[in-house]
Amino acid sequence: MSVRPAAFAALVAVLVAALPARAGDRLTLDDAFARVARFHPDLRLDVPRARTLEAERDEAAQRPAFTAGASLENAIGTGDYAGLDGAELSLTLASVLERGGKREARVLLAQSRIDALALQREATRLDLLAETARRHLAVAGAQRQAEIARADIEQRRRAVTAARERMNAGASPESVLLTAQAALARAELDVRRAEQATVAAKQHLAAMWGEREPRFEVAAGDPLALPVIADFDALAAALRRTPELLAFADRRRVGEARLRLARAQRSADLDWQVGARWLNASDDVALIASASMPLGATRRAQPGIRAAEADLAALEIERESQDVSLYSTLVEAHGRYRVAQLEVLRLGDDVLPRLARAEAAAEHAWRAGATSYLEWSQLQSERTAVRRQQLDAALDAQRALIEIQRLTGEAFTTPAVASGVTP
Repeated sequence: MSVRPAAFAALVAVLVAALPARAGDRLTLDDAFARVARFHPDLRLDVPRARTLEAERDEAAQRPAFTAGASLENAIGTGDYAGLDGAELSLTLASVLERGGKREARVLLAQSRIDALALQREATRLDLLAETARRHLAVAGAQRQAEIARADIEQRRRAVTAARERMNAGASPESVLLTAQAALARAELDVRRAEQATVAAKQHLAAMWGEREPRFEVAAGDPLALPVIADFDALAAALRRTPELLAFADRRRVGEARLRLARAQRSADLDWQVGARWLNASDDVALIASASMPLGATRRAQPGIRAAEADLAALEIERESQDVSLYSTLVEAHGRYRVAQLEVLRLGDDVLPRLARAEAAAEHAWRAGATSYLEWSQLQSERTAVRRQQLDAALDAQRALIEIQRLTGEAFTTPAVASGVTP
C-alpha cells in the first residue's frame, strides 16, 4: 500500500548512507535523522516482522493436508480368526473439504496484517524522528545557554575592571569589587553548567543511534528563528491524514477480515475418505468411501461472529477517542506555539533593546559617579534573565512545533521570523 510521507520525511535525506561520526564532525539535524533512520533497532524490526507475516500468509494459504492410512482387521485372533485367512487390509486416503471460503478468509486476514505493517512503520519512524528533533533541540538550547552565560561573563568582567579602577581611585569601597567578583564567579559557574548540560544532551542524542561516546559537534540552528505556521483550521484539516488516524483504516480492514473468517465457520467442513480393502478369504478387492460433517456449525460459530462484530464496533469508538485526543493535543501545541512566538518577538524587539540601552547608560553613569553599582548590577542581571526567558520561550515554541509536525504530517517551508536581538 502507498503511504503518504509524513512531516519529517520532507526534512530527512535518508538516501545518503550515514556513517559513525568522527571527531570534529559537525552534526546537523538532517544528519541525526539519517543516522536514526539507518541504525535505530525499531526501524529495522519491520524486515523480520514482514517475513513473519508473509510466512503466516503462506501458511494460511495452504489447503488441508491429505492423510494416507492403512488398517488390518480380523487377523491374529482366536477361533476362525487365529490366522490371516479372514484378514482384511484397507488402504485409505483422507482429507477435509473446507466450505464457506475459509481459506480465502485466512489469506485475506494475513494479507491485511501485512498491508498494515507499512503504516505502522511510518508511525514509528515519525515518533523516533520527533524524539530525535527534541533531543537535538536540547543540545541547541544548552549551547545557547552557554553563549548567554559567556556574554554575561563579558559584562561582569567589565564591572570588575571598573570596580577595581574606582576602588584604586578611592571612589568606591572594596565591597563593590568583591560583589562584582562574586557576580563574575556565578557567571563562570553558569558557563560550566551549560557546557556540562551540552555534553549530557549530546550523549542523549547519540543514544538514538546507539553511539556510546559521541565525538561530534552539533551544528545547531538558531532556536529563536521561529517559522510562520498555518492557521489552526488548516492544521486541523491536515490532522485527518496523520498516520495515527490512518492506522485505524488498516485496523478496520484487519477486523473485517477476522469477521469474514468467523462467518466462514458457519459452514461445516466435510471430512472425506476413500480407499481399497483387500479380503484375504476371497482374495478380492473392494472400494471403500466415507464422509462425515459436524452438526451445529452455525450455532457454534455465533460467539466468534459476535466477538468480531464487537471488536469492529469498539474500534470505531477507539478511533473517535483518538481523534478527540489528537485534536486536543493539536489545540494545546498550537496555542503554546503562538504564545511563545509572541513572547520571543516582543522580548527581542521591545524589551532587550531597551535593557541594553539602560545597562549601557547605567555603566556610564556609575563610572561617572552619578549612580550606585547596585543599579548597574541589577540591570546586568535583568538583561541576562530576559535573554534566558526569551530562549526558554523559543525552546518551548520549537517543542510545540515538533509536536505539530508529528501530529499533522506537514513540514513548514514558510520563512522563519526571529528577533533581531541576539545574546
